[in-house]
Amino acid sequence: MNYEDFLKQKDYVLESSGFNIDKDKLNPMLFDFQKDVVRWALAKGRACIFAECGLGKTLMQLSWAHQVHLYTGGKVLILAPLSVADQTKREAEKFHYNAKVCEKQEDCINGINITNYEKLDKFIANEFVGVVLDESSIIKSYTGKVRTSIIDNFANVPYKLACTATPAPNDYMELGNHSEFCGVMTRSEMLSMFFVHDGGQTSKWRLKGHAKDVFWQWMASWSVFIDNPANLGYDGTDYNLPPLNIHEIIVDGDEPVTETMTLTERRNARKDTLELRCQKAAEYVNNSDEQWLVWCDLNAEGERLGELINESKNVQGSDKNKYKSETMLSFSDRNLKCLISKPQLAGYGMNWQNCHNVIFTGLSDSFEQYYQAVRRCWRFGQTEEVNVYIIISAKEGCVKENIERKQSDFVAMRDAMISLTKEITKKELRSTCRLTTPYEANTEMKLPNWEEFK
Repeated sequence: MNYEDFLKQKDYVLESSGFNIDKDKLNPMLFDFQKDVVRWALAKGRACIFAECGLGKTLMQLSWAHQVHLYTGGKVLILAPLSVADQTKREAEKFHYNAKVCEKQEDCINGINITNYEKLDKFIANEFVGVVLDESSIIKSYTGKVRTSIIDNFANVPYKLACTATPAPNDYMELGNHSEFCGVMTRSEMLSMFFVHDGGQTSKWRLKGHAKDVFWQWMASWSVFIDNPANLGYDGTDYNLPPLNIHEIIVDGDEPVTETMTLTERRNARKDTLELRCQKAAEYVNNSDEQWLVWCDLNAEGERLGELINESKNVQGSDKNKYKSETMLSFSDRNLKCLISKPQLAGYGMNWQNCHNVIFTGLSDSFEQYYQAVRRCWRFGQTEEVNVYIIISAKEGCVKENIERKQSDFVAMRDAMISLTKEITKKELRSTCRLTTPYEANTEMKLPNWEEFK
């Protein structure tokens, strides 16, 4: 390895590899902040959009994909969770884009193509000039094999965009996976450069003392964080969330048990109270004329809820993809009163502002799944107060209190992250230019004749 290659290895700023576009050429239905984000992402060529639910990630990624197609004349692939693919097709039609949902490579058109992650092996990555990961946090939650497949297969695709909700600020593995997908830096390189390891647990990484500001500056060079457009100097009038009301319903006692229980003991408690919890959920839904979204944690819960709740459909993993997609879209269209499913199946990507009543008849220990499940309804564009009912056994402990603590910690860390990147992001979105100007030598260096000085 020569010295020039050594220096390149130490370069961790992502140089822009995209193209500039006039703001007036973008879809007129985009808001100003969305136009600036799309222009910035196009100029970068490879970028991430971390934006809260309801800020228009689907429209931004469609606009980005459309412009990449126009610029290159090639195919662009949008990868999305199951059922979100059909929803994205609907959004494309709404905003006057031509897009096709594809099952395999042979179905693709010379333009915007949409498929779900489960069908990735039926496509040839190098046939595309651009790729979009919708709900890109999936590269964290998926198995290492699928995550590696996505990153490796699209390594040579010139234009890349990843879109997801604002990630947990202390989930550095998720940030590292996004960096690796964009070709900025591998996850291991990111960890070794900015972090130190705490103890024996592989997930316990913390920023080096001197690297905190540098790390977030680096993040802002290839990703944009938006929780509300107002925080970046745009009009945020339409981006104020309605109240969120969380109710804890205990079916077998008045107060939650406070002693510590193992995960197995808590899961057994859920099984013991399954009938009581399902009956209570059915009571709420059947005595209402409004739409309801009911989340479960066990297959047995979903099946029993489907039997007890009138005008409901249960979507579970074993169902055919067509049934899953049609049922979820029917709920979106208000043609279904109650949808029953698990957060890991339907908790990502769907837009259900049409509903403002949510029930959890079972909770896993994943705050992310809970957060995403609530955000299907409690998102920008929701006009009603959102009511969340958590129906539990007393033996499960202080679930509501625990959730609120995690929510408070998450918001505090997210706000700190956004404040650290806010000013850089403002400049980036306004300029959409390179962070660094590449140096190209054009004057020959002439060394003195050292013989003259002998």
